[in-house]
Amino acid sequence: MKRLFGTDGIRGIVNEELTVELAMRVGNAVARLYNGKYDRLLIAMDTRNSGKMFEIAIASGAVAAGMKVESCGVIPTPSLAYLTKKEKTVGIMISASHNPSTYNGLKVLCEGFKIPDEEEVDLENIILSENMEYAPYGDVEEFIINGGKDKYIEYVKSIYKNLNLNYKIAIDVGNGAAGSVIESILNNLNLNYTVFNNEPDGFNINQNCGSTAPDFLSDKIKKGNYDFGILFDGDADRCLFLDSKGNLVDGDKLMAINAFKLKKQNRLSENTVVATIMSNLGFEEYLKEHGINLVRTGVGDKYVLQRMIDNNFTIGGEQSGHIIFMDRSTTGDGLITALETLDTMKFFEKTIDELICEIPSYPQLLKNVSVKNKKDVMKDERIEKLKEKYENISGLKLVLRPSGTEHKIRVMAEGKDAERVNSIVYEFVELIELIDKEY
Repeated sequence: MKRLFGTDGIRGIVNEELTVELAMRVGNAVARLYNGKYDRLLIAMDTRNSGKMFEIAIASGAVAAGMKVESCGVIPTPSLAYLTKKEKTVGIMISASHNPSTYNGLKVLCEGFKIPDEEEVDLENIILSENMEYAPYGDVEEFIINGGKDKYIEYVKSIYKNLNLNYKIAIDVGNGAAGSVIESILNNLNLNYTVFNNEPDGFNINQNCGSTAPDFLSDKIKKGNYDFGILFDGDADRCLFLDSKGNLVDGDKLMAINAFKLKKQNRLSENTVVATIMSNLGFEEYLKEHGINLVRTGVGDKYVLQRMIDNNFTIGGEQSGHIIFMDRSTTGDGLITALETLDTMKFFEKTIDELICEIPSYPQLLKNVSVKNKKDVMKDERIEKLKEKYENISGLKLVLRPSGTEHKIRVMAEGKDAERVNSIVYEFVELIELIDKEY
């Protein structure tokens, strides 16, 4: 069982759960596991104030073990994924994605993909071993700057050359990594757009802005008469839209309209979309109406990606806006999701409002309950009994799971009766809070 890696790498509160010592050990372990197979380690980060501190620690551990390290600076996670694939090497992304700046995280990527569970276990064993490994003095490597950001920018620009859309667009980069590349990409296109929250100070990433706080951009859309909005999270591997009224367009709806376009373009491999158990039943109905299959996985983009790889599927993702277009990128890429969606609007000659109005949406409620020990709470027999009460009710979907990255338990219910859905969710929330107080 893994002790450090969650569903999205290693993540925790800075200087409490994620320390400089741990980061140095991660760099040292990556060098020990991959040196010889790969000739260098690429490091990138989002805009958190702790990013440089962890970069130096990772680099120190890796060069001390005899592996060359190159810093890519502040770039989105998908940019690093692209560079590790293009340059056939290994990378570490320093980011806690949508979490506040008090958190940070480390994701290990090999040739475009997050490493599999087996390699995470191997890394953990090395990280948690008693001593780090040091190369002889003559084998200590160098730490240099890598100019790879421009390669990613040129790649994305090469795909989307002719996006001439007559819309007024509001974009919120959440004071995160998307801001480091977005204007270099969009300035090449004939678009009328305004970028908000692109003044990172190390602490304001995801702070009342970006994909986790859509109210800011929703207000801008209403007051500024924008046609729609685009939201990114801290490391720009997620993207969500807002319609002309400022209402959220989630990942399910973005996958739905893009999958239909892919089918029309003969890009939808196996005529199938991959989503998780959290995706809305209305999304599934829309796909069926258009002759498209839906395959569901457990929660987590790594499980979506693995199903896509195993079956050669083109598109998959989550409600959160983490969407993978496998013929464009090896990971969720917010910039590519945004541009694909703009291309879909152009392809069908419809606004985002017109495209999503065809997608039904069942009442769904998700609550995140903060707990001290999520494992103990989830094992409590009272939780199991309550789950049994609702598990076999027709037309009702219930998902109860611990977060892979935070001290929270996520409760989600979905069905045709909104009042009943809300009642069930709050019944679980009250029980979880009661049990947590007892531990």
